[in-house]
Amino acid sequence: MPDSMAARIAKLQTLTTAQLREEWRRVMGEEPRSYHRTWLWKRLAWAIQAKQYGGLSALAQQRLEELLPMAEAWMPLGKRAFPATQTPSPATDRRLAPGSVITRNYKKKTLIVTVRDDGAFEFDGKIYSSLTVIATAVTGSHWGGNHFFFGPKSKRRPA
Repeated sequence: MPDSMAARIAKLQTLTTAQLREEWRRVMGEEPRSYHRTWLWKRLAWAIQAKQYGGLSALAQQRLEELLPMAEAWMPLGKRAFPATQTPSPATDRRLAPGSVITRNYKKKTLIVTVRDDGAFEFDGKIYSSLTVIATAVTGSHWGGNHFFFGPKSKRRPA
């Protein structure tokens, strides 16, 4: 990258959000949709370099065209589109086999949670998707389910 391009990119990082938005209008010829400073300077840096050196290669453009129909099919699903990358719930973790019973004393009451075969949790006659949801329902404030039922990681026994 020539020094002039490197200097131009470095200068972008020093601009305020208002200045970046003005630069966006100048470079892109349209109104920016964002007020996020980092987002603006990164996209501007790419656009300036693409105009100077060329954008995506023809091969990359072709690959994007091939992938577009697949992307449109899974985009509305969000994280559910990538089931292999999701972290397993505590119920599917080897430590909590279906049928396991988890107990915790909380405010002079014993909470009893059963791990179901489908990976959900049963508590007080209702089905919950996670221990976190149960902990939040019981306490009225957000708690991590594992932390609430098993204590902090530093105090847990090894699996």
